[in-house]
Amino acid sequence: MDVSVIIPTFKRPDGLTRAAESILAQANPCGLSIELVIVDNDPDGSGLAAAQAVAKVAAVPVQIVHMPEPGVANARNAGLAASTGELIAFLDDDEEAPVTWLCELIGTLRFYEADAVFGPVRTRLPDSVSRHRDYYSQFFARSGPEESGHIDHYYGCGNSLIRRAALPGDQPFDTSRNQSGGEDDLLFAQMQEAGAVFAWSAEAWVWEDPLTSRATLNYTLKRAFAYGQGPSAACASRRPVNIPGILFWMAVGAVQSVIYGIAAAALWAVGAPNRARMLDKAVRGLGKVFWGGPFTLNFYGSAA
Repeated sequence: MDVSVIIPTFKRPDGLTRAAESILAQANPCGLSIELVIVDNDPDGSGLAAAQAVAKVAAVPVQIVHMPEPGVANARNAGLAASTGELIAFLDDDEEAPVTWLCELIGTLRFYEADAVFGPVRTRLPDSVSRHRDYYSQFFARSGPEESGHIDHYYGCGNSLIRRAALPGDQPFDTSRNQSGGEDDLLFAQMQEAGAVFAWSAEAWVWEDPLTSRATLNYTLKRAFAYGQGPSAACASRRPVNIPGILFWMAVGAVQSVIYGIAAAALWAVGAPNRARMLDKAVRGLGKVFWGGPFTLNFYGSAA
């Protein structure tokens, strides 16, 4: 098999159907062999019926995996174990890919001889979301360079393509991140240390449809705090532990939380349109200072 597209899902049968159908509609001018791997991570199997309905009409092989132990790393590892492709693409169950998505990713990976490729994410918010709409649109989106090419950093796993041979083992996602997320950051950091080449595919964009319940400051600021923890936590996960790195990021976070916090307070006082975005920056700074242990926030698996 040339390419395996993995869609992990957790209690989103409608989103799963939309995501899976977008894979079945992919253009394939090069005649690549493609398989779709759907991993239902709900113990109750809420996505199995939707997955089976997709499999009945699919013109490509569809593998359906039930991983009953909730956890984002569990789901991704189970998908990898079931897949057979030399290339592995990941699409989230709240995303939808245009028909040229897979071709764009593969073309970028081959042209730049990359080990992993990432693409943009565009947000589609429900019409009912009006307050802080621009902030939410930016929060759930992913932007990058205007043109495709090599990059010296990595993004999240959703909307990515990875060369299987570049993965550090058959179960590369750290299960300690099952509830909190960040398992993809740890993997790509490990790959980068091993010399992996990363690229950006500017045309390989996907839609993301956030749940209405997530387009709230209560949700996004918690996620912002968790995202902010990333650099400090990554240094702590190194062996040996990168203590200078931890101290550096904590210092950066302290400065950011003070400067952006003051700016956010001023903008909130006058009702400025970008006040939520500035508060987001302050909270990300706090995440760099308060990371790990009792400050770990859980968003996946049973915590969901």
